Amino acid sequence: MNNLKVTNNRNKQVCVVVPFYNEKETITNIISESLKYVQFVFAVNDGSDEGFSIDAKDESEIKLINLDRNYGKGRALSVGFEEAVSAGFEFIVTIDADLQHDPKYIPKLIEGLQSFDIVIGNRLKNLKRMPIQRKLSNKLTSFFLTVKTGQNILDSQCGYRVYKSEVLKSVRTNFLGFEAESEILIKAAKKGFKIGFIDISTIYGSEKSKMRPVQAIVGFLRVLFSNSAS
Repeated sequence: MNNLKVTNNRNKQVCVVVPFYNEKETITNIISESLKYVQFVFAVNDGSDEGFSIDAKDESEIKLINLDRNYGKGRALSVGFEEAVSAGFEFIVTIDADLQHDPKYIPKLIEGLQSFDIVIGNRLKNLKRMPIQRKLSNKLTSFFLTVKTGQNILDSQCGYRVYKSEVLKSVRTNFLGFEAESEILIKAAKKGFKIGFIDISTIYGSEKSKMRPVQAIVGFLRVLFSNSAS
């Protein structure tokens, strides 16, 4: 991996977990930008068809974890969380690998942990560029999660988050896909952890989202009515 730029204002207590699947063109960029704000990045390759590797000189800042096949985002996150908690990081940021999330918001997410245990990016203040099907599925799942958790869930489908390590030590997920991110919120709320949001902008380019709205809603409903998430 080349051209990794690192500044001196990185937080040594914070790491990033970035799951990726066939995002070879963007993963290097997201790692580089994230390392401006954090000490370490766990990059979880969820069985990509494309080849990807890191240089030996980068191993002090990056750990590449290769899964043997494409399990789904939930499984990739779970593996990354285990590594981050085991390494002793206090705060774990999750960010998508497709450049829709700008790492510059990492300090704001961390600041939100003064009042909350989980802080999530809220994209719904500016919906102009969000695809209509994504808007509808997000608003639906956010409404039901608000009812289920008893907390105000503004943007349930945003993967740009930060967790206190205590949350990830206490909460384990069973679902393998995108729905695992909803499962975490339900289980965390049940254990008394507080969930907050900060406003962020999201960049929608020509990339094709891996989330399918109908599939996401079906998966979400499975989580919502699952005994393991109750």
